Amino acid sequence: MTGAAVAVVVVLAGLLLGSGYLLGRRTARPVRPSDVGTPVEHATFETLHTASLAAPPLRAGLTEESARRAARRLRSLLGTDALCLTDRERVLVWDGAGHHHGKDVMEHLKELLDNGRDTAFDSGCGDLDCPLRWAVAVPLTVENRVLGALVAYAPRESAVLARAAGEVARWVCVQLELAELDRSRTQLIEAEIKALRAQISPHFIFNSLAAIASFVRTDPEQARELLLEFADFTRYSFRRHGEFTTLADELHSIDQYLALVRARFGERLAVTLQVAPEVLPVALPFLCLQPLVENAVKHGLEGAVTRSRITISALDAGSEAEVVIEDDGTGMDPERLRQILRGEGGASTGIGLLNVDERLRQVYGDDYGLVIETGIGAGMKITLRLPKYRAGVHGS
Repeated sequence: MTGAAVAVVVVLAGLLLGSGYLLGRRTARPVRPSDVGTPVEHATFETLHTASLAAPPLRAGLTEESARRAARRLRSLLGTDALCLTDRERVLVWDGAGHHHGKDVMEHLKELLDNGRDTAFDSGCGDLDCPLRWAVAVPLTVENRVLGALVAYAPRESAVLARAAGEVARWVCVQLELAELDRSRTQLIEAEIKALRAQISPHFIFNSLAAIASFVRTDPEQARELLLEFADFTRYSFRRHGEFTTLADELHSIDQYLALVRARFGERLAVTLQVAPEVLPVALPFLCLQPLVENAVKHGLEGAVTRSRITISALDAGSEAEVVIEDDGTGMDPERLRQILRGEGGASTGIGLLNVDERLRQVYGDDYGLVIETGIGAGMKITLRLPKYRAGVHGS
């Protein structure tokens, strides 16, 4: 082997060893931004990172604040001299050079806002020092509604910038659609809570006040206590903040409700309550247990000649809290129960059970719906599990 050949072999061996060392280093620890080796890998990482930073503001919808927080990131994605975001009436934010162009933008966007089609135009700028000579505008559309536009400026006409602006605008539209879904979800939850509040029967309110009135002469102190319970119960049920509460607050409201029921039915209703202190801080959807207890009272007292018993337990089950509500009342045909949980029970039948089941699945996933055991004449046992910790779920 010649000296040159030996030198080549030595160099190749060194490269192989170096590659093996680097590969071992790469697989031995997590990849950091600085580990992204090739220019393509680095550019891909930077693009994804920038997009991830622009997404959270846009999830609040197309507002002046969200546009201001996202614009710099969006301009960085496009690598353009200036960028603006508009709604249908005005410029929400301008980022980059040439702020004086902001006053003319909406004139160029009239057709785009009407027909929802991309447009490009010369800036018509008379300032020789201004780098902005050409612009491309892309509509921001959600559910076939044009909410505004993304406008990117450049020194000259660019087909690459036009395509890139279209892709970035479509990505922005996806974030705005997610914002719409978030709003729809919030509105749905509010509607569901309103439906549950409507379930607080006027008959229950009338009967509670009548029961309180019956104690005014015979036992004024008892009447006073019941009136305070009634006030606290209605205040909690009709509160206007937060879609979540704690197990402690929900059980306290249930105790107040049962105090009012017992004032009316006396010894006909017996309630056993068993609660593990460690589960009291667990968060759950607001007005989640109360409809289930009301259901137990209704079915427990129906046809009860002497006495009905309701048992409520909230126990520690490792990473979850297990809540069980059981009555010894009339029960229900299992097929009828399945119809109710499929939403086939009619406008006013079983709305509490269906509502709670849907909200639990919506918040925690399908594995956390109601588990109901019942039969005609066999009472009803409702079990639900609540994760002790879940991102975004906290009592208020």
